[in-house]
Amino acid sequence: MDLGRTDGVVWRNRALTLFDRVPIPVAVCDVYGTVMLANPAMAAECGTTPGQLRGRDVLSVFRPREAGQVERIAQALRLRHRSRYEVAVSWTAPGGAERFGELTADPVSDSVDAAQALLVMLRVRGERGVRRGPEPVRVTETEGRVLALLAGGATTDRAARELGLSRDGVAYHLRRLSARWSAANRTELIARAYALGVLVPGVWPPEARGSGPEQPGTGRDGTGRDGTGRDGTP
Repeated sequence: MDLGRTDGVVWRNRALTLFDRVPIPVAVCDVYGTVMLANPAMAAECGTTPGQLRGRDVLSVFRPREAGQVERIAQALRLRHRSRYEVAVSWTAPGGAERFGELTADPVSDSVDAAQALLVMLRVRGERGVRRGPEPVRVTETEGRVLALLAGGATTDRAARELGLSRDGVAYHLRRLSARWSAANRTELIARAYALGVLVPGVWPPEARGSGPEQPGTGRDGTGRDGTGRDGTP
């Protein structure tokens, strides 16, 4: 692999990492509005995960408030205009609240002749008709702090240092949460934490909502040990 290609891969990976961690709801769609990539903040707005949002029509999730507005944008895209477009939308948030705001779509492509895609960002303006839905999923204080640190980009080692746990202690919490929520990897685990209301959307650095008490009979790392990888006996 030549140096230029290596640099391209490195910057692509960095861009994808930033895309996942930015608190603004963002998606990449094709010119027909089909979601190709969505970040956890975008998925959390409609109570799902990025993987489940992929392949859906973004305007079936975030409903346009003026049908004519969409047709004007579609015509502009067919003519390969590269302006920024805004669509007033409404959608149902987790818990049943009806939210409203704007989708901003910017045509993007690798070159002038390449097929266009749409970089879509969601701006929340408010909500109406709030209905009381189910309470957010509760996690322990330690679980919430682990999730918030990882959502902010912390490694396992850094999370262990900041929480005063062992590396195994942090891994223990991650295994338990992944099994509880059927998450295949850390990105999916963080996405589910947002979708379930454990992490607060739109806040940076990430924060966990009020957590429950630690489970009785566990040590500082939740494993019955003292956080150093040993049991707590002298």
